[in-house]
Amino acid sequence: MLKLKALLLSQGMHGMVSQVEGLAKGLKLGFKHQTVKLKPFWNFIPPKFTPISENLLTEKFVCDSKIIISCGRKSVIPSIALKKRFGKEIFNIHIQDPKVSLKNFDLIVCPEHDNLDGENVLKTKGSIHYLTKKEIAENSKYLRINKEKKKIVAFIIGGPNKHYNFSEDDVHYVFNKIKALFTPDKYKIVVIPSYRTPELVIKKAFNTFGFNHHVVKEINKKAYLSSLAIADYIIVTCDSTSMISESALTGKPVYVAMMKTKRFSRRFANFYSQFNKLGITKKLGERVDNWSYDKLDEINRVVPIIKEKMKKNGII
Repeated sequence: MLKLKALLLSQGMHGMVSQVEGLAKGLKLGFKHQTVKLKPFWNFIPPKFTPISENLLTEKFVCDSKIIISCGRKSVIPSIALKKRFGKEIFNIHIQDPKVSLKNFDLIVCPEHDNLDGENVLKTKGSIHYLTKKEIAENSKYLRINKEKKKIVAFIIGGPNKHYNFSEDDVHYVFNKIKALFTPDKYKIVVIPSYRTPELVIKKAFNTFGFNHHVVKEINKKAYLSSLAIADYIIVTCDSTSMISESALTGKPVYVAMMKTKRFSRRFANFYSQFNKLGITKKLGERVDNWSYDKLDEINRVVPIIKEKMKKNGII
């Protein structure tokens, strides 16, 4: 039997790619990525007011897959358009709240903090992602850090979004708080930037932590995985629910480094509250605590449920 293929639709951002690819890998599907680019005018129109047409794309693509997995606002329309064209021949899954009628999809996979309900809605704790325990373990030796009998702290930095702007004052405050709390006599901090981390913030991190600690200056997935493997503590900036969710796969203490919001988000607030109640995270405070929790592996929890739904639809 040929391996089923999935067409992954996203805007190409790391968090979205991690979610669609993570689900495809969990389902053991072959897959190909398609970055969705809408014609300029339609980038500013919410999906619920957008015509269902493949003609809205700047470049058309061939759909030779029985499964569509989409994530992000721009991928909503092409997923619905393909479902309209192929009907029951394909099974379309959208990750996160599509902001349109849920009936347009065979399945919606979304985090609980989206507060979305429906017969075809499958809720997850936090964001699903493409990291696995095996992959983290396999990269444990990539970073060659001289621990010097110190505890390792992985500090994972996100970047500006519509809720957090990473102002110079905010970055300065967070960096110096971490530096003062995790002193070099007891801790070795490993700084990991992400795709959204501005160059100025990476430079600031090197100037702040470069002398006593270890700063990775480029985007390096292996370094990211290695830091998660060797860390005793993990700190993630508050802007990324994806990287906080990825860190929860380790079962290690995860601190959330909060910043001032420029635009309040109920979704973010619900996410922080849920992960705190689950015993996964704490807000970065004035002391270092130690705690543990059951590793959060939502992909492996939801995969059997999704496969069962696919069977009922005759896809597998």
